[in-house]
Amino acid sequence: MSLNIVLDNSIILDLLSRSINDTQHCFNRIRKVNIRFWIPSCLLSLLETQINLAHHVPLSQLLNNEDVQLLSSLAANWSLLPTRHRNRLQGLISLDAALLPGKTIIWTNQEHFETAEERVEWGDHEFLYGVLAESEYTDTVQLNNLVDQQLNIRTELEYGLFNNLRHGQYILGTEVFELEKQLARFIGVKHCISVGSGTDALLLSLLAADVSALDEVITSPFNFIAAAQMIAFIGAKPVFVDIDPETYNLDVNLLEAAITPQTRAIIPANLYGQCADYDSINAIAQTYRLMVIEDATQSFGARYKNRWSGSLTQMSCTGFTPSKPLGAYGDAGACFTNDDLLADKLRRLRVHGQKERYHHELIGINSRLDTIQANVLLAKLKIFPKEITARMEVGNRYTESLQNKVKTPVIQSYNQSCYSQYTIEVDERDLVRDKLAKRGIPTAVNYPLPLHLQPALSYLIQDKGSLPIAEAASKRVLSLPMDAYLTPEMQQEIIDAVKNAVK
Repeated sequence: MSLNIVLDNSIILDLLSRSINDTQHCFNRIRKVNIRFWIPSCLLSLLETQINLAHHVPLSQLLNNEDVQLLSSLAANWSLLPTRHRNRLQGLISLDAALLPGKTIIWTNQEHFETAEERVEWGDHEFLYGVLAESEYTDTVQLNNLVDQQLNIRTELEYGLFNNLRHGQYILGTEVFELEKQLARFIGVKHCISVGSGTDALLLSLLAADVSALDEVITSPFNFIAAAQMIAFIGAKPVFVDIDPETYNLDVNLLEAAITPQTRAIIPANLYGQCADYDSINAIAQTYRLMVIEDATQSFGARYKNRWSGSLTQMSCTGFTPSKPLGAYGDAGACFTNDDLLADKLRRLRVHGQKERYHHELIGINSRLDTIQANVLLAKLKIFPKEITARMEVGNRYTESLQNKVKTPVIQSYNQSCYSQYTIEVDERDLVRDKLAKRGIPTAVNYPLPLHLQPALSYLIQDKGSLPIAEAASKRVLSLPMDAYLTPEMQQEIIDAVKNAVK
């Protein structure tokens, strides 16, 4: 749980009257994991006047502190204030503070603070010490912590949202094309074509590759159903090849035997953030003149032989759901290619197959990226490299501590995983999962049933036992909490819980 401390003007003036060292010491005394300090923007004009009169050091001293951020003032909150509210500025601060996720406290030296939001508490430094000392105030473990990331880029997110409201281009606005440019530059390809979701990206890639009814497409049985479902959706046949027991990616040693005259394409899935062996896959595909579509939904930000995931085949696709290492605040996706003709085709396919308005050359779909989601992704892309480094550090800490207790991920020497999930294997998984839940440790199972055994694909008639590695993994895999903001202290709590659970 994040703790937000909003500073009122009395505290800010007090801090600015101290030396820089004293000010930092004051912050450090109440420093705790996931605390963030906020200065209400509605106070800035008043503060500048008070600072000049009192000859305090400039307000920039606080604003330059990496622990302190500006709290936006929402215009609608002014009209929500009760008309008889005695201190409307304090009331507005409390309403603005209530928009922050997590627990929020207004830090003030004033004897009485006129709050307009009962969920927001207020008090002096002694009150804060008491809150931090309460045994019930502890950081809760989350499977994927989106709150700290959101607070970290709150200013950029708000600017993007309000700028979008200003220009009113809600679909395929200028920010969408800027995002496409930056994403293409990031992974080193010529073209990025943004779409409405990762599932749409898979469908559009298949259409761009001219896959049609009665064709076969080889893919992995151990993955989310989206790729197999889109193959089936257009009338083609998903052909499953079993996985490598170490990486959980498609076993390249079994690939060639699955190719038939009807095979049109291969979609390898990069599971848990690690890329498949694309040099081998591409070589086999070239021999049989097959299209390879990289499914980078779980690996955007990973590297294979010093190349970024998403740049490893003729065409690739990814999704940006909120839980992904680079995630929007809703559905979003993208296709990538260096092929000019494929890029042009994908752009037409995402707008009902039209190149000019109301002139439809292809059978396409409606899959345009919302500009608001583009703004979210642009803000997150700025901190994405730093977050990938942090995710790798979290993954390495897990492996160092758990490798002799459970089966930990095996990362090939030529790979760098972005750890979209950190997935272990355990005996008696359900029992272990229950024990962890009782300790407050959330987990996930990715995936409990291989695709060839899913009822929706039962018509393929692949019996139980036909893909033994995928079936065995589905009974043993367990994903632990993973994100760039998982602190060593909280991670150690998870590690200790896992060790106790598997004894």
